[in-house]
Amino acid sequence: MGGGHTHSHQHSNIDSAEYPEWNFSPGAKWIKGLIKDRTGNFSGGHFSDVNLSSALFTHRLDDSKHIELQRWSAPNLTKPTFEEALKQDFQPAKKGESIGPSCDSNHWYKITVHVPSEWNDYERVQFEFDPGCEAMIYTVDGTPLQGITGGFGGDRRVEYIIPPEARKKGTHSFVAEASCNGMFGVPWNGDIIQPPDPNRNFQLASADLVVPNMPAWGLLWDFTALRELIGTLPGNSTLQNKALTVANAIMNAFYKNDPESIPAARKLADEVFGEKWEERGEGIYEIGPKEAQVWGIGHCHIDTAWCVLWPYRVTQQKVARSWSTQVDLMDRYPEHRFACSSAQQFKWLEQLYPPLFERVREKVLAGQFYPIGGSWVENDANMPSGEALARQLILGQRYFESRFGLRSRVAWLPDSFGLTGALPQIIRGAGMNYFFTQKLSWNNINVFPHSTFNWVGIDGTQVLCHMTPVDTYTAQATAGDINKALTNHKNLESSSTSLLVFGNGDGGGGPLAKMLENLRRLRGTANTSRELPVVHMGRSVDEFFDHLKTSSDAGRKLPNWRGELYLEFHRGTYTSHGSIKKGNRKSEILLRDAEHVATLASIFKGDGYKYPKQTLNDSWEKVLLNQFHDEVPTSSGMVYEDAEKLYAEVRADTEALIDSALRVLYPGSLPLSSTPASGPLTLFAHNTTPFARQDIVRVPLGLGISARDVLQTTSDGKEGYVVFEGGAGGGLVAPGNANFKGLNDVTVDSAGDDHFVLKNRNVQLIVSGGRIKSLFDVQLKRELIPQGQTGGMVIYEDRPNYWDAWDVEIHHLEKPQELKFTNVKIVATGPLRAAVETEIKYGKSSIKVTVMLIHEYLGPPPHPLSTLHFSAEVDWHERHEFLKFKLPLDIHSDVATYETPWGHVQRPTHKNTTWDAAKFEVCGHKFTDLSEYGYGVAILSESKYGFSCQGNVLQISLLRAATAPDAEQDQGKHEFSWGVLPHRGHFLQSFVPIAAYLFNSPLHVRYIPHGGAVTAAVSRVPFLLFGRDSSVILETFKRGDLDSDTKDGPRTIVLRLYEAYGGHVSVHLQINVPGVVAAYATNLLEDDVGAEVLALERTTGEWGEQPGELAIPLTFRGFEVKTIKLVLEKEG
Repeated sequence: MGGGHTHSHQHSNIDSAEYPEWNFSPGAKWIKGLIKDRTGNFSGGHFSDVNLSSALFTHRLDDSKHIELQRWSAPNLTKPTFEEALKQDFQPAKKGESIGPSCDSNHWYKITVHVPSEWNDYERVQFEFDPGCEAMIYTVDGTPLQGITGGFGGDRRVEYIIPPEARKKGTHSFVAEASCNGMFGVPWNGDIIQPPDPNRNFQLASADLVVPNMPAWGLLWDFTALRELIGTLPGNSTLQNKALTVANAIMNAFYKNDPESIPAARKLADEVFGEKWEERGEGIYEIGPKEAQVWGIGHCHIDTAWCVLWPYRVTQQKVARSWSTQVDLMDRYPEHRFACSSAQQFKWLEQLYPPLFERVREKVLAGQFYPIGGSWVENDANMPSGEALARQLILGQRYFESRFGLRSRVAWLPDSFGLTGALPQIIRGAGMNYFFTQKLSWNNINVFPHSTFNWVGIDGTQVLCHMTPVDTYTAQATAGDINKALTNHKNLESSSTSLLVFGNGDGGGGPLAKMLENLRRLRGTANTSRELPVVHMGRSVDEFFDHLKTSSDAGRKLPNWRGELYLEFHRGTYTSHGSIKKGNRKSEILLRDAEHVATLASIFKGDGYKYPKQTLNDSWEKVLLNQFHDEVPTSSGMVYEDAEKLYAEVRADTEALIDSALRVLYPGSLPLSSTPASGPLTLFAHNTTPFARQDIVRVPLGLGISARDVLQTTSDGKEGYVVFEGGAGGGLVAPGNANFKGLNDVTVDSAGDDHFVLKNRNVQLIVSGGRIKSLFDVQLKRELIPQGQTGGMVIYEDRPNYWDAWDVEIHHLEKPQELKFTNVKIVATGPLRAAVETEIKYGKSSIKVTVMLIHEYLGPPPHPLSTLHFSAEVDWHERHEFLKFKLPLDIHSDVATYETPWGHVQRPTHKNTTWDAAKFEVCGHKFTDLSEYGYGVAILSESKYGFSCQGNVLQISLLRAATAPDAEQDQGKHEFSWGVLPHRGHFLQSFVPIAAYLFNSPLHVRYIPHGGAVTAAVSRVPFLLFGRDSSVILETFKRGDLDSDTKDGPRTIVLRLYEAYGGHVSVHLQINVPGVVAAYATNLLEDDVGAEVLALERTTGEWGEQPGELAIPLTFRGFEVKTIKLVLEKEG
């Protein structure tokens, strides 16, 4: 008993010593909310003269003794090269002066600093250059060193670190170029979608030589990281409370006038970041957990052009500024990895900033700077054709391979406004298995359900897709970003890894030093606490996706998403700026035609003809550049001018190529557009499509055209109509009037001023009371417009919630206003064409619509197709109005069909779910179709991309009238056309894709002077497709990318074919080109490695082909695209 008592008494004495018996203090109870509020006053703000901000700089000089400043301003918004600028007469300049005006003026500074000798003992000396706008620092010999972002936003970077050797020397000279635009241009009221202020001036707020107090800056970054942890983590977690406790202790430890208080305060942060975390530097990522949940990759999303706020020439500067900054950061932060897309931007850098390009190349080869995406630009993925999407990747991959010896493995479209379901097959065809995007996080109706998944395209091809849960490609590398990468991940059951894509973007800039500093601190935190996801640096995006592939068992553990990735936002971009949409479509077709005839001319050539590979590539590059995701959807202002200029160049170049090739193929021929010589003319045309066709072409009279070729003249007698007929496979098409027996006479009748009937054997259209009252199938005696409904033009109030030129909201459908055709008059009475001309007056606009009924024979009976052509001439002067053409139909279907690149997609016509309702305005290419069993009606488009089908009402979108970012968007004159095509049979049984193809592909009409005979260099069509119910289309016909017309060079023909209806099919590709010695099915890049050897056989006549011809048997799955490379025997 006694022993036990003594033992207890001893413990009591010990406890009393460790835990005092008496307590007279008020206690350590804190008011947490007030402490959190207090942290906001430690830097900047009202107390900046006494808080940490007052200690950030040790010395600052701005006098003329230490800083020599001279300026030359480039005249008239010109952008001289470095060499040109330095030859000019520079004048003395000073801090505080104004430069401008905005919208692209450029000002060059020669700067010499004299560093006091006593400053050599400091850790860093820097020149602070803040012109209030963007700028770039060069060496005196013209090498870009880094970008500058003036002002006081989060993207501010105004410091240029003076090299140590220059500090020792005491004198350092360099050059700065200031461009009077901000990171997001110069919107007049600060709203980034508003037009720019062309008269804004900027002030050179700082041109100072300074010594930064680096320990104080370190403390600022420490405290920033702590505040992020406090604001991000749950309110009563251990780490959050620890961060707040340490932050409060730091504030108590800091004294403005005591330099030693700063390292003491910094030491306190080790409790959160870990002991000796800073000494480890980039090695902080090599300790702690082996598996990171978040992989960081630096990125600088530079919009190749953005709205009215900057054109291409500004982007070229942004590229140099942003990328030189990243090269500088890589030298200072070895863990920094930077992914950068768009071969076009690399090419600009190569052309305009060669020394910087070489620095970038060194970093690429060192594995720090990653060309990514494989595309020419970060393209729109809705409106480009299948071939254009392929060329984006073909040209991009070839550029990266030629300059850096590598191809991209990850497709990269983080900001495109929706993604066609054709892309997975195209991505795989260009040698990539992985895909990164995130724009669907902008959906305004439904939340996309996946973060990491298999994206399965319309043909069944898949790519491993990651949509960063951080929901941005411009993350700021904060604790909130890292936490969101885990908490917002939608597939943690199958994959728990996220990509953190960080750095200032859109207007460029990229990561800043403070972001890289922050990530080191947050990794140190995660090394000692499990309450924050682990972030890792120093690895590439390729490695991230390789990890995803391995950890998901090659995608088997992941969910699938099939078909398009439809963005529920920015639906107005399918229609905004109609002239750009038209330029895109016409340029794609001209390039297709130019390659077609140039290939023929180079194979069946006359003396001296060479395939114009360089001109074609240059034209493709221009078209692909204009397909940037902020260009073809919403171009305006300065960007619009750039785009229109490029389209004009493409048109001139391709038309010249087509003419020169056709002169070789048809010696002595001239285009009908040229001034004909006197005497009789022999008309003919060349068909660049693979389809049999029958076209009615308008030609000028009185120029020697034979009267027997003209079956109808215009009312003024100046023009006539000629029928051209040609067989399958394309090539020569001759006037077919003498043998024209399949023609249905077309008539037009009127009953008064307000009732007009256009009719042929197949279809009848009635315009009455200013509306389309009837669309009638004559053969089936079926009325296609429901009783009580009418078709025609309709206008909607168009007032989106914010993104004016980008968005159209679902509520616009609630305010339709039907427009009436007026002053209807007959302008053509048949027998080839019957037409009425109508007028519509609305607001300040006038609309002239000519409705024509023409017969086009597209196949053997029972498949004659009669298309109603609508041609519009519009003088448009509305604001916030949306013009459409609508057609209600007595057809019931839950889905409508829309052409997509190399296939079609079906979308709902109902609103069963919010996913269905969200697709109230969608993208299509050359057609949309509403079909039920046995019958359907299609709308064909030659330059429009916006469509909708609500219930039984098909609509094509024609013109919008936004005022931001371009106050004059679409104002003025427009010409465009569309067609209405009733057809027997469901869409899948119809010729609609062929009709739409021909609707967009006019014949190339030519003549032989003096009535001479047409001599064709190509006696047979080069290729024919045979098969039972063949649904395969030969889309592209060109020379191989690596061909050479030298004696021993490779000679190949490359064909691109696709299955258009979505089913398996077998065909024979008959080859009538001489000298074919081998055939291969390759990827899009035409690689020999991995190519499939194809059998060259002789036809048997089984499918209607001529027996004994050379052919290749091919089998397609639904929507499959095949690239066929035919090897020709060498010349000589």
